[in-house]
Amino acid sequence: MGRRQQTDGNLALEQKKVIVIEAAQRPEVQKLRVAAYCRVSSDSSDQMNSFAAQLNYYTTLISGKENWTMTDIYADAGISGTSAQKRPDFQRLLSDCRRGRVDKVLVKSISRFARNAADCLETIRELKTIGVGVCFEEQGIDTSEITGELLTAMFSAIAQKESESISGNMRWSYQARMKKGTFLPAAMPFGYRIEDRKIVVDEDRAEIVRQIFHDYLAGQSMDEIAARLNRESVAVQSGLENRRWIHSAISYILSNERYIGDSLWQKTYATDTLPARQVRNHGERQQYYAEATHPPIIEKEIFFAAQELKSRRSEIRRRGIPADSPLQRRISCGICGTRYTRKVCRGKTYWVCRTHDRNKDDCPSERIPEVEVHAAFLRLYHKLRLHGEPILKQMLSDLQTLRERRMLWSLEIIELNKRISDINDQDRMLADMNRCGLVDPDIFISRSNELSQQLRAVKQEKDRILGAEHDDTIPQTRELMELLETLPEFLPVFDGEVFADLVDGITADANHTMRFRLKNGLELTETVERSVR
Repeated sequence: MGRRQQTDGNLALEQKKVIVIEAAQRPEVQKLRVAAYCRVSSDSSDQMNSFAAQLNYYTTLISGKENWTMTDIYADAGISGTSAQKRPDFQRLLSDCRRGRVDKVLVKSISRFARNAADCLETIRELKTIGVGVCFEEQGIDTSEITGELLTAMFSAIAQKESESISGNMRWSYQARMKKGTFLPAAMPFGYRIEDRKIVVDEDRAEIVRQIFHDYLAGQSMDEIAARLNRESVAVQSGLENRRWIHSAISYILSNERYIGDSLWQKTYATDTLPARQVRNHGERQQYYAEATHPPIIEKEIFFAAQELKSRRSEIRRRGIPADSPLQRRISCGICGTRYTRKVCRGKTYWVCRTHDRNKDDCPSERIPEVEVHAAFLRLYHKLRLHGEPILKQMLSDLQTLRERRMLWSLEIIELNKRISDINDQDRMLADMNRCGLVDPDIFISRSNELSQQLRAVKQEKDRILGAEHDDTIPQTRELMELLETLPEFLPVFDGEVFADLVDGITADANHTMRFRLKNGLELTETVERSVR
């Protein structure tokens, strides 16, 4: 009985009717609210015609799309695109986007949107976060369909391409003017100034230049001339009164062809890679020598006499230092980094920092008697001969352990593998976008080349870590251990050949110590007695 009642209840539930209430109005498909931005860069009639054409074009385009509705057309006429703050309608567009009135913005090209790639990327990122896409027609880019990382990479490539193009145009312009002899540099050396795009003589400083040449030909050294100018508080350059005259500044003046009215252009050049660096031209680029480009300060006879004297003095200095001295070019100053030079004073030989030798105020390092350097090496040698084997064996063991760890899947290798995978993902995404026509061919090639270079660099770094052949420290340590076994147990006097076989360089520190760097990179310290002048 109970089971029959339960069955009847289920049937009652199944027989209940559901009434469907039809909607009074069916919702229409929501249309995309589209705006357009136009800009022309001058007020000329031709540009204004272009401006009107853009307005008509976008009005027709947006109105012709069934699922689009036109929000507004924003236009700035006769205003530079370099700064977004100077474009009122552009600011109005951004304001409407932030208020949720726009879903998509149409722009003819990136250059119409912004000339500054960094500002352009920042604006697009902001619009993307609030759901507004920007469509650049010429480049075929719709930012709503691109990931943030690829967007950054793309605009970085665009910015680099623009910078390289501008830089290349400037270099071409400079070289064209150099060939014609009409090039005007941005700055001139001490004694000249540029007024109304002409090079004129600064008579007050020109007299100082003439005095420098006179004193040098009269027998004074460059250091003596620099010291005199410092005593007289002669400014090295306007606005740089605190800078001192040094040896290299005098040498630059004495060898600069500008003082005879001639110009040698492209002594330095900007590298092709970004960021560009100015490097000295050692023959990698053409140079241009033009005569009589500006008024001279020094007569040619005086100038060439100074060049001849400089050459003679340089030869005398070169001959004054024995070429076979094992310490030559081996000692560096631990304070300023300058190499030490050999000096003979009252029959005794010293090694002194070049900077300190020219001016004591520039480097407080004191000179070191050569006998003290020899004695320090002998002490080092005897310690190595008696106790060096266990030290070098431990160093060899540590190096081998470190190498084995690096050859395993260390965190460093794992990170490099992640970078390789990430670059490959970007490359595949870029290829997909190129197949769909979403990226400009020039941008695709530039970005693809950049990714290839990044991938090559990461793989080289991985090979460097994993490849044992790139680390010479272990074989050098083995060679050093084998060499020590063949050397005599006791070395009574300094031996230049033994020194050259063991020591790669010496750093003279301020605290009466010298750091001897062995051939395998190991540094050992010895105390020395310095000589105070």
